Amino acid sequence: MAPLITNIYTADPSAHVFNGRVYIYPSHDRENDIEFNDDGDQYDMTDYHVFSTSSLAPLEPVVDHGVVLKMEDVPWVSKQVWAPDAAEKNGKYYLYFPARDKTGIFRIGVAESDKPEGPFAPDPEPIKGSYSIDPASFVDDDGQGYLYFGGIWGGQLQCFQKGNDVFDPSWQGAQEVTGEGIYAQGPRVAKLTDDMHQFSGEVQEVVILAPETGEKILADDHDRRFFEAAWMHKKDGRYYFSYSTGDTHYLVYAVGTSPLGPFTYAGRILEPVLGWTTHHSIVEFKSKWYLFYHDCELSGGIHHLRSVQVKEIFYDDNGMITTKKVQ
Repeated sequence: MAPLITNIYTADPSAHVFNGRVYIYPSHDRENDIEFNDDGDQYDMTDYHVFSTSSLAPLEPVVDHGVVLKMEDVPWVSKQVWAPDAAEKNGKYYLYFPARDKTGIFRIGVAESDKPEGPFAPDPEPIKGSYSIDPASFVDDDGQGYLYFGGIWGGQLQCFQKGNDVFDPSWQGAQEVTGEGIYAQGPRVAKLTDDMHQFSGEVQEVVILAPETGEKILADDHDRRFFEAAWMHKKDGRYYFSYSTGDTHYLVYAVGTSPLGPFTYAGRILEPVLGWTTHHSIVEFKSKWYLFYHDCELSGGIHHLRSVQVKEIFYDDNGMITTKKVQ
């Protein structure tokens, strides 16, 4: 399948519908000579573009709105502006992005714009109490905003086992909790203030349950445990929390009745694609549901040079996600 965007390498697509158009907020991959490693140093992104289109079926031209935020415009950032997300509330648009601070710890920043295509003006400091990577914003029907985040290994979530404000550097790198009967680390979620710039309460763990036990998914269950790439969408009153399993390369999802969880594991959305990482978003547009994701087909399999793809997804009578049209 031809990528949705071909003029530059893009990954980690966060798609949203604003003003009758689909806007895509991806990472911007770039060519470099950094050797591949499990800490993700080769993902050396420095800026963000925004893309949009008026139609996916049939596909209308995808507009590149250009650079909307650069690393050097954010005072607290040292390097690696990774997978972003966006939100709208009260006529303002917000871009959430992770990056390493001056000490090398990943934090999450926010930038604001009057337009969905930006440009975005960043706050001078990261969100207080934020850490790790892959922010995913969600504004519920009542106007309450939430921010989900987290990623293990290079994303440093495993370094915060002692509390939200305690970074343990001994856990850096390709490490995670493991062992018989040990529960997997869950992603994090916090409510956002009304202005969408800060957390309004404590950061808490997102609980993902195994349906066969009703207990949290185990750390050694790499086919189902959370690795990175949180995403939240809502359909028919149900909350769908989806994510990547990382080293097993699946996109999977869990379902709950509250945006704060708990969520019960429900199945796979996407099997492994060409490339190591897998990262996605799910959005409804013109009465159809779409999965945005990335692969490395355009670069011939170079892991850090990815391209955004999109495919239609469907729901069966029980609300379960499938990539095959339900008859």
